[in-house]
Amino acid sequence: MTRTLSLAQARRVAIAAQGLDRPRPQAVTMRHLTGTLERLGLLQIDSVNVLARAHLLPLLARLGPYDTALVDRASGRAPRRMVEAWAHEASYLPVETYPLVAGTRRRWAGMDPAVLEERHPGLLALVRDVVAERGPLTGREVEALVDARYTERGEGWGWRWSAAKTALETLFDAGELTAARRNAQFERVYDLTERVLPPHVRDRPLPAPEDAVRELVRISARAHGVGTLRCLADYFRLGQRVTRLAVDELVDAGELLPVTVAGWDRPAWVHAAARVPRRTPARALLAPFDPLVFERRRLLELFGMHYRIGIYTPAHLRTHGYYVLPFLLGEHLVARVDLKHDRDTARLLVRSAFLEQPRAGDAATWPAPAVVVAELAAELATMARWLGAHAVVVDDAAAGDLARPLGAELDRVRLTDADAYH
Repeated sequence: MTRTLSLAQARRVAIAAQGLDRPRPQAVTMRHLTGTLERLGLLQIDSVNVLARAHLLPLLARLGPYDTALVDRASGRAPRRMVEAWAHEASYLPVETYPLVAGTRRRWAGMDPAVLEERHPGLLALVRDVVAERGPLTGREVEALVDARYTERGEGWGWRWSAAKTALETLFDAGELTAARRNAQFERVYDLTERVLPPHVRDRPLPAPEDAVRELVRISARAHGVGTLRCLADYFRLGQRVTRLAVDELVDAGELLPVTVAGWDRPAWVHAAARVPRRTPARALLAPFDPLVFERRRLLELFGMHYRIGIYTPAHLRTHGYYVLPFLLGEHLVARVDLKHDRDTARLLVRSAFLEQPRAGDAATWPAPAVVVAELAAELATMARWLGAHAVVVDDAAAGDLARPLGAELDRVRLTDADAYH
């Protein structure tokens, strides 16, 4: 018989699968970081740094304040625990996952090796040889080492890349080069993939495509706890047809179980090892690129939040702000705040704060507004300490019905008292 989950149960399954209901460690170690990455499966990378780099924030949500040097060490020094690849967009993956995404890399027009070779004969080999001889190198350093005719901006694809940069990205997508690390300017520092991967991964034969897809769906299912075909495919940007084949195999193996989720009008599956907590003590600010909010339809159906990333929306069309983070409290997304780290003044700025409203059936477990305000202020204080900010300040012109009460709470409880909330 197909199991049935209430919407509340499905929410708690999803939160637990993401590790958001677990107590945060007192002192975060490399073991905590790698364990979290393995649970999530990936960390999406984005260059926007209005608050903090995108891949750092999901770790904060689950681990609390931690030393970001752990991430630099895990991704930039041997033996690497995580490596950059194209997965759910550009992402950090556990090194063991890297061979699985060989078939899911970008295939963008203008980055076809055959087209590039026809347009610039010998360039791919030249760039590969430069990196092999001189690497690790940034894109700018590679451009300085090749013929000037390959470095003119405007002839490349997409982001007005030069031909040399396009060659680098083509080799990156082909798996011949990868990022040895990111530098202080967040530029990729390219090296031969064989010199970046640890030997036990480098020397392993690539899996058959169907085996790779099955393993990626297995990772996706574990990270979701419960999800639909669309959810399971989207996590690693897989096609739905191959995802469905993998789902059927995992069902036959007993790793996925068909489930009916109240209010969902399409099939869903729950991971056989998923926990269904009776309650969840979760409290976290979720970045726009947090894995819990990847799939927007799932977010709406599970939590009732219609969410779009403001950074991709023209200013006059933004409804909640530029870099807006949903606030998870218990099993609900109860608020959303637009945040900025003002590094010049060492302040965490709240540029808007909006209270969410419970849907029918959620009122019994929905926290009171005063509780939301107090817990949000505490979580903002935790984030500020991690950022090195000395104060959390609500802008005078901040929009949203939560802005004024949040400002009053922050005035009442100064950042120096934040440890009482940790």
